[in-house]
Amino acid sequence: MDTLDKSKTVCRVAGGITPAYAYPGDAGADLCSAVDIVIPARGKMLVDTGIRLALPDGHVGLIWPRSGMAVKHGIDCGAGVIDSQYRGEVKVLLFNHSDGEHFIKQGDRIAQLLVQKVETVEFLPVDNLDDTDRSGNGFGSTGPA
Repeated sequence: MDTLDKSKTVCRVAGGITPAYAYPGDAGADLCSAVDIVIPARGKMLVDTGIRLALPDGHVGLIWPRSGMAVKHGIDCGAGVIDSQYRGEVKVLLFNHSDGEHFIKQGDRIAQLLVQKVETVEFLPVDNLDDTDRSGNGFGSTGPA
């Protein structure tokens, strides 16, 4: 086992291929498939990674797509929040937005994991909220893209 860098926060990992950063300073660590699987054209699949995490308290794991898979193959991912108390297998929901099947082999990098500090709040029910310049203006409210 490599010597731990005591200046970094530790996330314990059991099973599968341990997430790894491709380059120093990268935000996302690669998650790999534990299985051979086919994502059907215009379909979705839940892909096993074979890993379980013990994220540090006060942190969350966020699963994000790999940009190359998105641009080159139309593969995106969703539903990617891992709470610090979750100890089950990490799985990645992949969507195939292309017109062809997408083949994934065991060991392929399929997504990236961002570990971030998270702050929780106390939700307070009120009758009204304060007004702001934006108020209820939502999608497209700041003008054309």
